[in-house]
Amino acid sequence: MKTNRLIAFFALGIFLAGGSAAFGANKQVESVLARWTKSESYKERDTQGYLGVKVTLYSAEYVEALIEAEAEKNLWTADEKEQYKYQLLKTLNLEEYVPFHISFENYGPSMHMAPFDKMVWLWMGKKKYEPVDYDKRFNFKLQGQRDGMIWFPRYDEKTGKSLVEGVNSVRLELHSSISPFLSARQTISFIWDIAKDNPGRLYEGKAASRLELDRLIKRIDKLNTEKRELEEKLNELNTELSTINTRVEELQKQ
Repeated sequence: MKTNRLIAFFALGIFLAGGSAAFGANKQVESVLARWTKSESYKERDTQGYLGVKVTLYSAEYVEALIEAEAEKNLWTADEKEQYKYQLLKTLNLEEYVPFHISFENYGPSMHMAPFDKMVWLWMGKKKYEPVDYDKRFNFKLQGQRDGMIWFPRYDEKTGKSLVEGVNSVRLELHSSISPFLSARQTISFIWDIAKDNPGRLYEGKAASRLELDRLIKRIDKLNTEKRELEEKLNELNTELSTINTRVEELQKQ
């Protein structure tokens, strides 16, 4: 995955904090937030230090609630709502990845989390997976607040089999070495029940058609590139064959 996915995410202004503000007093949406947003905090007894970690899994239910809340808050038309949905789904790419938003509030010793993709992992079933991509700012020393995205694979790279199919829950873990506050702990863990979540239901309507069109255009570009490479190879072979045939004819005339 390209880093420009992160840039696109921030350009859209789809931050967790913004999403929370958009939900307002809707009790049903507040329930969704409580279900898909997890947090932990740590303090040392004899210090003023504090570490807070908040993680949101972008499930289908959470994304649907976010879209509805933003549409209600901004009084969007149906087309504007579909445009937002299209941009959001394109950025999150739920069809291929399992995306999370993570935020840190560190008011204690500096945090050193590089390389971040070795400090965080996701358990799906009995196997754990490293991120496919993440906000590279997590690699820098952290004092204060920082947030960003992390993407994990949704399919096995070799077999193409879904990693979440038949899985009841996923568990995201952070290594204790990210902060001195956690020296006595092995990991920070967050668990979500995903048994009934179905990202496929998000890919309906105009937004889904546009996303399918995007995928088909990319596929056409890829096939055209492969075609050109094969044509170039074929031309090389034909040239070599012509040269060999010419030499064979010359030898036969001697």
